[in-house]
Amino acid sequence: MSSSPSSSNSSPSSSLSTPAALWRLKPFVRPVIWRLAGGALSALAAAVIALMIPIVLEQIIRGPVQTGAIDAIIWGALAVFGLALGEALMVWLRRQFILNPATQVEYKMRTELYSRLQTLPVAFHDRWQSGQLLSRMMQDIGLIRRWLAFGLVLLVVNVLTIIIGAVLLFRWHWLLGTIFIVTAIPLWIRGYLFEKRYGALTRRSQDQAGDLATSVEESVHGIRVLKAFGRGKHALRRFSRQAETLRETEMSKAGAISSIWFWLDLMPQIAFGLSLMSGVWLISQGAIELPELFAFFAMATVLRWPIESIGFLFSFMLDARTATDRVFDIYAETNTITDPENPVHIENPRGELAFEGAHFRYQDAGAHERDLLDGIDLVLRPGETMALVGLTGSGKTTLTTLPTRLYDVTGGRVTLDGVDVRDLPLAELRQHVAMAFEDATLFSASVRENVLLGRADLDVQSAEAERVLREALDVAQASFVDTLPEGVETIIGEEGLSLSGGQRQRLALARAVAAKPKVLVLDDPLSALDVDTEALVEEALRHVLADTTALIVAHRPSTVALADRVALLEAGRVTAVGTHSELLRSSSHYRHVISSLEAEEAARTGAIPIIRDEQDQIEDAVREGIREETPDDEDLFTEKEVQR
Repeated sequence: MSSSPSSSNSSPSSSLSTPAALWRLKPFVRPVIWRLAGGALSALAAAVIALMIPIVLEQIIRGPVQTGAIDAIIWGALAVFGLALGEALMVWLRRQFILNPATQVEYKMRTELYSRLQTLPVAFHDRWQSGQLLSRMMQDIGLIRRWLAFGLVLLVVNVLTIIIGAVLLFRWHWLLGTIFIVTAIPLWIRGYLFEKRYGALTRRSQDQAGDLATSVEESVHGIRVLKAFGRGKHALRRFSRQAETLRETEMSKAGAISSIWFWLDLMPQIAFGLSLMSGVWLISQGAIELPELFAFFAMATVLRWPIESIGFLFSFMLDARTATDRVFDIYAETNTITDPENPVHIENPRGELAFEGAHFRYQDAGAHERDLLDGIDLVLRPGETMALVGLTGSGKTTLTTLPTRLYDVTGGRVTLDGVDVRDLPLAELRQHVAMAFEDATLFSASVRENVLLGRADLDVQSAEAERVLREALDVAQASFVDTLPEGVETIIGEEGLSLSGGQRQRLALARAVAAKPKVLVLDDPLSALDVDTEALVEEALRHVLADTTALIVAHRPSTVALADRVALLEAGRVTAVGTHSELLRSSSHYRHVISSLEAEEAARTGAIPIIRDEQDQIEDAVREGIREETPDDEDLFTEKEVQR
């Protein structure tokens, strides 16, 4: 799968300023804004109290300490203790105000992003790596929550603290305050340069972490393949290269942070040294007194942490901005498959499915490439079972994705009972049309929940749900579920990998049958079954399909036997429609396709393939036609069959 589009720095979000990028969080923050404001005010109150302590100390030194009044010194000490206690109380209040709202924002963002991922079309998921989506869902949203709860509040409060403290420094002497301001200018310049470099590195790091998560996920899901082919070391080398690339980016980030920290440590030290020399000179000149110089340095000490924290909080803000960009890259994706503005409803569907001049091409197809589906015209009558056959790459699987709007046609239309499927609400359409895929995907839930996934109208524990469940399992020949440790309540594990391929496929087929659709689309749902089980499933399916319209992609000759008619797909077009015997007689390409299917089936089962020339297939077609007309004559062509 190709990497996500957001892996490059050309994301639309990158053109926004940092405040504008973070402002997009407003809808999520609005419900808890007053709690966050309360936390910020509590933090600011704690900072103001801390700034009052040097002023109180100045008064204590100027008065009781110089006069030796012990009682006054004790009261001064109690005042300082009270201020410290008040500061601690405000810090505690800040945490009480902020922690719960921040987790509410995280919850809301995570659930809405998950909902967004569910509504975006399959084409989006074709382009995006699962690891990229996972890292945005977990890592990036978690980082945003920590920034809201800690980084944002402290950044605002510490900047205000520095401003208030700088104003108070001028209270003692303008020269001391000027030294403080002038020595801060290099920090602002370095901060501006730091933002440009660190922002790009952060985005690169988070994208690379997403790629790494994809590699881990692929390796875990494909562990059987890697072990079977002895390719564990190959996977490790690939993973190591990606991990090393991420490490190098993280080292570059660390270098950028260490550079800003150098200036954050250096400039306050220079400011202290210059202030000390200036203060001594001012005392010698009688411009200030010793208590004032002491209070100045006490105030500068209080301001040191806010100044030093600016670099960390600034980098934290840039991390949060990048995380916000990555999350909103998903929100910026256009959902092309949505409910219609003026929906049409089908009260009692008959199940007539029709493709009318249907075209389809993938978004990344070249401008000069022809459409993968190049004008499909096909009608399935209500209750009819139609097999769809064709060589590999003819577009069979793609065609099956159009009735349920997993993809939308790029030309023409698909109709259900004469209504364009794009005019039906998605929920209603997918209630009428159900699918079973060749690659059976199950979820980490019980057998019952997996099979009844398409029956939102049922309480999964009700008697009716039990009846539907048992009927579906019987059709799919999935009685093996009763031998599982907890029967149908057994949790089958991630993607059903604890089951065999045939067991997963039978449960997926049972899920499609349980949905009770009017139209059933099956993409070779029996490919992993053994011959005996397949025969039983086919026999049961005949009863299910008696009043259900079915489109079945046939990769095996036995699947064709389920169909009333067969449609031949060739180079993106339906070139012939008819019964199996009719097409054998009239279409050389159909005979070629059937021969290919028989050869594949023989290779799969280990049987010796019967090599038949075209004349043999035509005679078979004639024989099948005679048998359809004279079913009681069992001796026709017996001699030829014995010879074969």
